[in-house]
Amino acid sequence: MRLSQLKVGEKGTVKEFTDLEMSVKLMEMGCLPGEEIKVQRIAPLGDPIAINVAGYQLSLRKREAATIIMQ
Repeated sequence: MRLSQLKVGEKGTVKEFTDLEMSVKLMEMGCLPGEEIKVQRIAPLGDPIAINVAGYQLSLRKREAATIIMQ
């Protein structure tokens, strides 16, 4: 399952990334493999997505969230 498929309130653990370039940026922001992510909010039109990761809130575009594979 991809992060972009989670609903508000759902949690998951980062397993891997599908885009190498984007994965570097996401890991710099705390989205490391093994890290738990919880979806806090989704904008009315579905983009962006607010997530809670590594103790802080991060907003991602839906296409960015789609590159994160969850367990």
